[in-house]
Amino acid sequence: MIVSWNWLKDYIRLDMQPDVLARRLSMAGLNHEFTDKVGDDLSIDLEVTSNRPDCLGHIGVAREISVLWRRDLAIPSASPRESATQVAQLTNASIDCTELCYRYTARVIRGARIGPSPEWLVDRLCAVYRKKTRDDQIEEYQPINNVVDITNYVLMETGQPLHAFDFDKLHGSTIIVREAKSGEEFEAIDHHTYRLEPGMCVIADAEVPVALGGVMGGAATEVSESTTDLLIESAQFAPTSIRKTSRRLNLHSPSSYRFERGVDPLGVEWSSRRCCELILELAGGELAEGVIDVGREIAQPKPIVLRLSQLPRVLGITVAREEVSRILTALGCDERQGTKNDSVTVIPPSWRRDLSREIDLVEEIARIHGYDAIPEDVAVPMVPSRRSDKERLLTKVRAVLTSAGFDEAMTASVVPENWSTAFSPWSDRAPIVCDTPVLRGADRLRRSLVPSLLESRRINESLSNSEIELFETAKIYLPTGNDLPHEPLMLAITSGAEFACVKGVLEAVVASLNPMARVDAVDTKHELLDTTKSAEVRFGEETLGYLGELTIAALKEFGLRSPTTVAEVNVAVLESLAVLIPQHSRQSPYPAITRDLNLVVDETVRWSWIADAVTAVGGELLEEIRYRDTFRAPDKDGPGKKRLFFSVIFRSPDRTLTGDQADALRQQIVESCGERCGATLLV
Repeated sequence: MIVSWNWLKDYIRLDMQPDVLARRLSMAGLNHEFTDKVGDDLSIDLEVTSNRPDCLGHIGVAREISVLWRRDLAIPSASPRESATQVAQLTNASIDCTELCYRYTARVIRGARIGPSPEWLVDRLCAVYRKKTRDDQIEEYQPINNVVDITNYVLMETGQPLHAFDFDKLHGSTIIVREAKSGEEFEAIDHHTYRLEPGMCVIADAEVPVALGGVMGGAATEVSESTTDLLIESAQFAPTSIRKTSRRLNLHSPSSYRFERGVDPLGVEWSSRRCCELILELAGGELAEGVIDVGREIAQPKPIVLRLSQLPRVLGITVAREEVSRILTALGCDERQGTKNDSVTVIPPSWRRDLSREIDLVEEIARIHGYDAIPEDVAVPMVPSRRSDKERLLTKVRAVLTSAGFDEAMTASVVPENWSTAFSPWSDRAPIVCDTPVLRGADRLRRSLVPSLLESRRINESLSNSEIELFETAKIYLPTGNDLPHEPLMLAITSGAEFACVKGVLEAVVASLNPMARVDAVDTKHELLDTTKSAEVRFGEETLGYLGELTIAALKEFGLRSPTTVAEVNVAVLESLAVLIPQHSRQSPYPAITRDLNLVVDETVRWSWIADAVTAVGGELLEEIRYRDTFRAPDKDGPGKKRLFFSVIFRSPDRTLTGDQADALRQQIVESCGERCGATLLV
């Protein structure tokens, strides 16, 4: 927001140095960017955050100065002289899309004389309408005519955009605020034609659109030298609608910039009167009596109670109640009478939509009193914080995965339709479709993290990266049939390692959370995964996740060159099995003994069955089972057979095991595997 030094002096006495003003405004939240000299004036560029649209006009900035320097603020009365003709006899307006336009006002001036603007008005606008081009040249304001320049003047004065129509060019002398029709075309005052879509707000007459609501006026009804009668528009549009329209059409303006951030609902009608007052002064004419004002009622802000004890608790300093009342009242708050001495109750002003909580008032006191007035060593009470169980769990998970050589990825929540249908093990419902795609071609809220990670893998392969081990923790969006989707947090992995290695990584993740937890792998079928190298991972009766190597067709579908294994698990199930209280056990001082086994089993026997059989007889002396390999030799073992090669590690907590004891345990394990799984020992 660029403000003019001379213009500010219309509302507030400025006897301080410009650099002093800029520094103090910066300390109060309006960061100073630069100051340029323009003729006999100064252009001061202030950074206005999105929560302070009230400072997107000179009056708002002047109000801040009046509070900081304790000076009176002079605001124009905005009392234009009206004729005897009722405005309702000349025009009417209606809103057919109250979700896009909250309020619309219209006034009519007849007999205006369109001509050049006076020098003082041009100078004011030239001081504030300045922007740098790509080659760092200053693009200055080009005066149009007295009426259009006045609408721009009031916009920069109040922060409320306005528009003036050539009233005689409005078909039916009427205004209809409605939603755009699909494919409807509109020529704006920049003389470009735009194709409109539903969801966009248009200002139409009885036949065609004459303005794109909140963004730009139309060429067909713009004010020219032949104009005599005017319709002055001042409205309040839905910020989200304006933002979407501007981005979709790549059409931005000072008006859309302000409507996107929200305007003062009470300033809509005042700005209209102010604009008409200046037009009557500079262009003459007669203003019809009254105003067309349609739309929703203005919501009344709720009272906010500020406990004075919160100031020393949060800021570490005490501020007198009288000073607190002065600051809040000067900012426009209405103090309620009869409040207690230990608190202040106020109604925030209509232009401060960012004031809704007690802590907001605390911040206002701090910035006006001065952050630099708060000592660095002030004693602010501190309380210890703690991480949530979910944060602690994710920290453990990340530690295991990064130790295993994985890098954490972050991908977009929206995916193309073909990605969404390629892998969705958690839901059969159709994905949620975005009205406005965040990325080109991506308009589905993802139902799995896997497709997004596969795209990251493809990009890395195209860049010839040799190690592409990725994981991500993020939400997916599962339709429920209601308005809001189910949003479980997921952990997904993509790796160049084979099925068994990635399965081992998942088991390591589970073991880091609960060493005693057992997860089982059961058969699963999915077109994306190889049926012989995939599994559904379960914890008890719950599905923990899915794991598998991609098929050749899946690799082609995602443009991948090398074998890839993926996994996706539900973090909520990890939470249910996790033991986050640190555990420990005594380390045995005695040596371990390892024995290898090579068993021949049927193809249908799963590794988990063998592990259960080993554990059943190993008891407390069994320290670990290490899977080594699976080998198939149908010419030696017969069809439908496979060999499982693994090691068992024995250790006693209170003595040294002998070789004979280890051999006896090994023999018991062979017998257990034979009884439970039909396994035979390959000698």
